[in-house]
Amino acid sequence: MLKVPGPTVALTQGAGSFVPGNVRFPFLVITNDARPVNRPTARVWIASGRDQKPFAEATAHLERIGVSGVSEPAAGGVTRIYVTHLQIPRPGRYWLVTQPAGKKIKGIGVFDVHATLPVPKVGARAPRSRTPTLSDASVAALTTAQPPDRGLLRYSVAASLAAHKPFVVTFATPKYCTSRTCGPVVDVVDAVRRKLASSGVRFIHVEVYADNNVTKGYNVWMREWGLSTEPWTFLVGRDGRIVAEFEGSVSAGELMNAVKSKLL
Repeated sequence: MLKVPGPTVALTQGAGSFVPGNVRFPFLVITNDARPVNRPTARVWIASGRDQKPFAEATAHLERIGVSGVSEPAAGGVTRIYVTHLQIPRPGRYWLVTQPAGKKIKGIGVFDVHATLPVPKVGARAPRSRTPTLSDASVAALTTAQPPDRGLLRYSVAASLAAHKPFVVTFATPKYCTSRTCGPVVDVVDAVRRKLASSGVRFIHVEVYADNNVTKGYNVWMREWGLSTEPWTFLVGRDGRIVAEFEGSVSAGELMNAVKSKLL
């Protein structure tokens, strides 16, 4: 791989479920004294092996985790995360090297790209999950967010599909989120919902654990969508097909741009 000046650190990945094509790869660069590097951009190189020359180069941009003035930092005091988009042609194991702009440090990560995944892919029909709403369950049963995110609890996935309404659905648990990179995704989804209140797009939050109890494991809706990690956020069009998806943290800017370009 490239000889980049400065100490070498392992990347902290913000996602891990990849298939060939346009791969959205979120990550952190953490220094040896446990501080996140927050430069506006970072150069990224991809290779098919540790001793192979990079076959592609990209730029990662720093995105905010959560909503300023609303969200608490993610675990470890993290408030921003790098996001890059990579064109990966085929399944396999890949090496990523990154250097934040103006910083003498090299981050290295290894990730797998799978031929298929149980998660519905872009272009697939969304599962017709009868997710609960305020009309059939208490607020405490529907969300662990404090204060409760009532605006995200009005519609079910199944009803939105039946009505041919475009929607955003996020599978996330505000109370039990512990990853350094998962962040307050529910805050982001709700903030975008408020800004697009008159757009006709529905926004839905689904908790991930049965009875909101970690010891009971993931609930039926997580299983219906083939999810074994959280958070996940999906955009679904009027035709019921998934048009975009985000694993892990997604910034308000990323989500807003995706909704405007894919659903409006």
